[in-house]
Amino acid sequence: MNYHQPVMLSESMQALDIKPDGVYVDLTYGGGGHAREIMKALKKGKLIAFDQDPDVRPDISAKGRFYFFRANYRFLSHFLCFLEIEAVDGIFADLGVSWHQFDEPKRGFTFRSDGPLDMRMSLHGDRSAAHLVNTLTEEQLRTIFREYGELREAGSIARAIVKARSVKPILTAAQLNECLGGLIPGHLANRFLARVYQSLRMEVNQELKCLAEMLEQTPRWIKPGGRLVVISYHSLEDRMVKHFIKAGNVRGEVVKDLYGNPVAPFRPIGSHAMKPSGEEIATNPRARSAKLRTGERL
Repeated sequence: MNYHQPVMLSESMQALDIKPDGVYVDLTYGGGGHAREIMKALKKGKLIAFDQDPDVRPDISAKGRFYFFRANYRFLSHFLCFLEIEAVDGIFADLGVSWHQFDEPKRGFTFRSDGPLDMRMSLHGDRSAAHLVNTLTEEQLRTIFREYGELREAGSIARAIVKARSVKPILTAAQLNECLGGLIPGHLANRFLARVYQSLRMEVNQELKCLAEMLEQTPRWIKPGGRLVVISYHSLEDRMVKHFIKAGNVRGEVVKDLYGNPVAPFRPIGSHAMKPSGEEIATNPRARSAKLRTGERL
């Protein structure tokens, strides 16, 4: 199974500036594309990888040098302490959803195939997309679609869902698509539905909250001169990463010391986010919205 095609692979490795004997963290193992490339560059170094998806099956064999934890990356500090790691040379994260998750109907991430409205990355807990669309208030749903999907029709979408669920619960992708049928613009149907499903997925998995928690832990672990490399696909995620690397917090608030000098744990590498090449987008259209940002620990 082709679980996932790694995005901006060579750019990620260049940004990490891997030391052969260093210690690195891949917070989003997925199909292992980036992890395998990191391991190729390591001679005596170690790689610690995370992924909460139960379908992920790590295929790297390097006893004593590769560790995998089936956990959300918000628990970064917990597991590094467990391994008695003092500091690492680099932390990498690709915030995208894997091909497998999109292409497996039973996971409920896509509007293109009928399946249960699930969208849980880890499959733990009962807070699925179906739970959200059938229990949240109209106002709460409107907020989710407006903030995460940036949908001008957020109010209409929320009203349509509340109306449909009053007749019968909305439990599948087909049912959700059907109740939104009258709102879907014919020439932009895929974009519209993609944003609806993206909004629900981000709320189900508390993605922005987890990202903020993870970023705030990284200065504690990355050595001076080490790198933080993050690939994001959503404007809100990219803004948080940009702010954190530049200012040391996801809000972008400049904090100054007693002498009025800005205090930030990282130095941005490059003046702008890196984007995939035209060649990569041609072979992997799902990479088109990717943005890679790098910070060097001061």
